[in-house]
Amino acid sequence: MSAVRYDKKGSRGCPFSKNEEIKINIDDIGVNGEGIGHTDGYAFFVNGAVTGDYIRAKVLKANKNYGYAKLLEIISPSPYRTEPVCKNADKCGGCTLQHLTYEKQLEYKENKVKNCLVRIGGIGKEYLDSIMQPIISMENPYNYRNKAQFPVGQGKNGEILIGFFAGRTHSIIDTSFCCIQSEVSNHIVGILRNWIKRSRNKPYNETTGEGDIRHIIIRNGYVTGEIMVCLVVTHKDIKGINLLIKELVKLPGMTSICLNINDEKTNRIMGPEVVTVYGRDYIEGKIGDILFRISPLSFYQVNPIQTERLYKTALDYASLTGSETVWDMYCGIGTISLFLAGRAKAVLGVEIVPQAIEDAKKNGEINNISNAVFLCGAAEEIAEKVCSDKEYSYIANPDVIVVDPPRKGCDKKLLDTILNVSPERVVYVSCDPATLARDVKILRDGGYELVKARACDMFGMSGHVETVCLLSKQKPDDVI
Repeated sequence: MSAVRYDKKGSRGCPFSKNEEIKINIDDIGVNGEGIGHTDGYAFFVNGAVTGDYIRAKVLKANKNYGYAKLLEIISPSPYRTEPVCKNADKCGGCTLQHLTYEKQLEYKENKVKNCLVRIGGIGKEYLDSIMQPIISMENPYNYRNKAQFPVGQGKNGEILIGFFAGRTHSIIDTSFCCIQSEVSNHIVGILRNWIKRSRNKPYNETTGEGDIRHIIIRNGYVTGEIMVCLVVTHKDIKGINLLIKELVKLPGMTSICLNINDEKTNRIMGPEVVTVYGRDYIEGKIGDILFRISPLSFYQVNPIQTERLYKTALDYASLTGSETVWDMYCGIGTISLFLAGRAKAVLGVEIVPQAIEDAKKNGEINNISNAVFLCGAAEEIAEKVCSDKEYSYIANPDVIVVDPPRKGCDKKLLDTILNVSPERVVYVSCDPATLARDVKILRDGGYELVKARACDMFGMSGHVETVCLLSKQKPDDVI
């Protein structure tokens, strides 16, 4: 066993020193896809390592009970290790699992959800195993994204950089190819790279706040074939814009070209103002039989095939017969709401982003759906308003509430409102297993029980996973 040493802070009990080289077996994968190995009971987190690897690594940081190490050499590779398709996979902050076989990625994501529900949600493991359905896998975990965001910058020698941020940094990894983006997005980046050089527009410098072009946003309708290109710029007077339009409109499906104005010195990608320079100010996408208008600022799921499978699962869990009133909290542009409306008596969709609500209303109109109403505001505040205002009495008593919150999970006030309104069923769609499990525990403590759960792989090659859970009101004789 290594002798007890002192770390740089002087705390006793750390058995390793910074920059020390170690050999370690990797026996687990962490929540962000990093390998976890133990030696003498001490845990190390190692990016790029996978379960089953035996590696040589250098200690980067050593706390009292755990540390971080850099992978130096794979002495004996894991049977689950595979060669990444992308040469930048070990640097880019996007595809953190590309070195892991897809089958093992699915197992990892399913276990990630299970572990959170057991550890944080208080669900018994045997019970969870009995109710959890198999993860919904992707037929092809590559080229699935219908939205691409490429930061634009400048290298040390003045060269134009277009690519993705390295993990946990704002350093741009220059690339002409991304294996999870659509092929048309990769092609458009090449066109824009050449145009920026010829037009003499300057890439944005985050440090100084100077430059013209900040980001490239590309969206495409998977079913409709429509394409939108949006340049995030610091001002409207971009040089050579007509030349760019001339090049882009040669592509089949080019429907919208626009500028998003962001002149603030901030890490936020997009600003509030959008100027359309060609075509419409939106494109259309389709999920199932529902057509959606997608504006530059709209939230729209990036994986259309898996989104349809995810929403069909949520619809199945809702068990609608046509007589129910449904609330869809955090409704975005109405994707889940409009899916539910076809089988419900009435649907209320709530979202805090005004543009998203306008899109949701328009989406209801173009699909001739008249039994869905959309209100703008914080979900917890609108819920209270609907319950107290006679104007909304027809949707004040929901039979089913669907929530699809951001990563931080549901606001505590909304969870309290759900418990007070007391619908028969709550369908929880989540992009973060930890906050899902936290909220499930609150709902269980308030009289609901988890009766179905299913993970869905929406983001192949990354550590992210979506989950759908069904919670039903407990009956007096329910025993788990």
